[in-house]
Amino acid sequence: MPPRHGPSSTLNLALQGGGAHGAFTWGVLDALLEDGQFEFEGISGTSAGAMNALCVGHGLMTGGRDGARETLARFWTGVAGSAPFAASGEASPKIPAAMKLMLQWTDYLSPEQLNPLDLNPLRDILGAQFDFARLRRDCPVKLFIAATHANSGQLRIFHNHELSVDALLASACLPTIHRTIVIDGEPYWDGGYSANPAVFPLAWQCRAPDILLVLLTPLRYAATPESAADIRHRLLELSFNSTFLREMRMFAHLREQAGQRWLPQWLPGRSLEKRVAQLQFHAITADAFLGELPADSKLAVSLPFFEHLRDNGREHAQQWLARHRADIGRRNSLDLRQLFY
Repeated sequence: MPPRHGPSSTLNLALQGGGAHGAFTWGVLDALLEDGQFEFEGISGTSAGAMNALCVGHGLMTGGRDGARETLARFWTGVAGSAPFAASGEASPKIPAAMKLMLQWTDYLSPEQLNPLDLNPLRDILGAQFDFARLRRDCPVKLFIAATHANSGQLRIFHNHELSVDALLASACLPTIHRTIVIDGEPYWDGGYSANPAVFPLAWQCRAPDILLVLLTPLRYAATPESAADIRHRLLELSFNSTFLREMRMFAHLREQAGQRWLPQWLPGRSLEKRVAQLQFHAITADAFLGELPADSKLAVSLPFFEHLRDNGREHAQQWLARHRADIGRRNSLDLRQLFY
């Protein structure tokens, strides 16, 4: 994958989940791929982030950067076209009444009762659009797909050689809506419960020092929710983000400790400190834009809404490139202590 212009830099990507808001990440990735100056060593993704990671890996494998952009577009267009209830509106989508009614019933009925035939359009899209056998063999980037073991709460990372339709479905399995995904006899739910996304594989299993976080959950909200519905949505977002915040706090603490040069070279764990000191963190966020969207817009399935998110993701990525392109390979552009410590 030679760059189209200028020097090449290698990035590791950490892609958050967030339902329909994952189309924002589609736009970010599209801009990075179009830019042509970056190669990708590892991509860690959860839920919608896992789908975007899969699209990039498969597209790079089959058609390079242009192939990755086409795969992203084909996937999100396919998701939009598969919805039994299409949301209306673009900037502020309205959830159809039928879908709202179904979501209300999830408080009383299990997924097996709501969907006895186990219909899952996402399963069909994944099976039709992606060659998992080839991915397991030839994927040019390291993919780390997060899921949560339903009976222990432990994080499960699926690596390249374990990629399958079920692994991706497990990463996006909201247990009140979808049936539990069983892999090798073990039950899995959405990876957001245990990592959104997992950053440590990019630190310990990749060589490139630069890690770009693409975040869909605001690091700080502008207002405190007051209605019962908004409070429930905020609680869910906070629970999905808590493991990520703890992990980033750990990295902030380790980086501070690694900066204490008085530690002797023979001290156990010195190699860990050396690796942590090498890491360079960056982030593309959209707190104002995504934070102002209705809480239930994560469940909106609409191509105009997806394209609206994509366009905003592209814009945010281009602004980030204009400010921080020169930082890649040289320095952090994210203050871990200020944001996470």
